[in-house]
Amino acid sequence: KMSNTSSINVFLLLAIADTRELQLLHFWLFLGIYLAALLGNSLIITTVACEHRLHTPMYFFLLNLSLLDLGSVSTIVPKSMVNSLWDSRAISYVGCAAQVFLFFFLMSAELYLLTIMAYDRYVAICKPLHYGTLLGSRACVHMAAAAWGSGLIYGLLHTANTFSIPLCQGNAVNQFFCEIPQILKLSCSDAYLKELWFLVVSIFVGFGCFVFIVLSYVQIFRAVLRIPSQQG
Repeated sequence: KMSNTSSINVFLLLAIADTRELQLLHFWLFLGIYLAALLGNSLIITTVACEHRLHTPMYFFLLNLSLLDLGSVSTIVPKSMVNSLWDSRAISYVGCAAQVFLFFFLMSAELYLLTIMAYDRYVAICKPLHYGTLLGSRACVHMAAAAWGSGLIYGLLHTANTFSIPLCQGNAVNQFFCEIPQILKLSCSDAYLKELWFLVVSIFVGFGCFVFIVLSYVQIFRAVLRIPSQQG
């Protein structure tokens, strides 16, 4: 067992496969998925950036979503691929902290952005006469910046809370990437309860965003169903 976090230089991740053949299969499979994700999101970003007709709020948010997707898939998949290729489980302490920060930063920003995109579609379909006023170019930039900024703060708080907790239950993380609940299991004090409550609050915030998205699309579907067939 480890005495505290200062004695941990490396974490050991969960191995996805035990045999060499399955490890190589995992590498090639994830390489194909990763390249497809890079190509797809890069095409979206390039198309939206270069096509003047797509310089609208919906495609502006879609461009931001593709950027977040690129970051999210690059946070976990490449390290998992490298470990499978070299038959390793190790990730450095700094690398683990960076993975936790980037994962929560990008995923939370993506959730907030999806919420904004649901609002954008709600206004466009249910309140079309107010669309230009509520979602002007400046408002769109501010909302996108708020999503990125909120995700950044969220990631920093989670990372700082998690890696300030003393760890003495070894260095094996029972997951194929650095995940906060698994890291908290290595804690040797009650300090992890603070981060646990923070996680619970974050789950409620995420659930609130999910409810907002669902309600927005319910209103959208209701508005579409009310359109007479001749105008449809």
